[in-house]
Amino acid sequence: MPKTALIIVDVQNDFMEGGNLAVGDSRSIIDPINALRENGRYALIVLTQDWHPADHSSFASNNEGAEVMSTITSPTGLPGVAWPDHCVQGSEGAEFYADLKTKNTDVVVRKGTDTAVDSYSGFMDNDKQTKTDLEKILRANGITHVHIVGLAADYCVGFTALDAVDAGFNATLFTDCTRPVGADSWGEMQAKLAEKGVTLTESV
Repeated sequence: MPKTALIIVDVQNDFMEGGNLAVGDSRSIIDPINALRENGRYALIVLTQDWHPADHSSFASNNEGAEVMSTITSPTGLPGVAWPDHCVQGSEGAEFYADLKTKNTDVVVRKGTDTAVDSYSGFMDNDKQTKTDLEKILRANGITHVHIVGLAADYCVGFTALDAVDAGFNATLFTDCTRPVGADSWGEMQAKLAEKGVTLTESV
């Protein structure tokens, strides 16, 4: 019998309208995500949380002369984006958005804690060297299928879905429950998701 988990990716203040790294139209995903979690069909609900140290290497402010959203090289040699400071550990921007319904039974998985490497996926850092506890948690709960929602579609949500398939889970991404940073990058991510076998559909 399949057991399904809902993975809510990075629905944090800094990614909402008015935040340091705001994703356009992000408030529109809150009601459908809340509706999903209230239907009672999920064996487990996981919240991922970007949780960066203030000196994180992906921040433009920590790369002398780098413009926000330009391409930079991380200390590990990977190309990356020079992001505005966001989701700094302990900051208001790192807190979950107040209108997102949460419960004390939700499992929180923090990512992006290593200063030297960014972490888009909820499963592991971008260098593929260090995993979070997400896969272990899903396995411990007998999960076979994951439904993935949150922010942003072309980065953290998409990469979480790709890694879910690589880890052996059946993955579905609900397109009405996510929004992208950019149209071009979302188009590229959709192609990767389709090639990997991720199901893209609406939640209703």
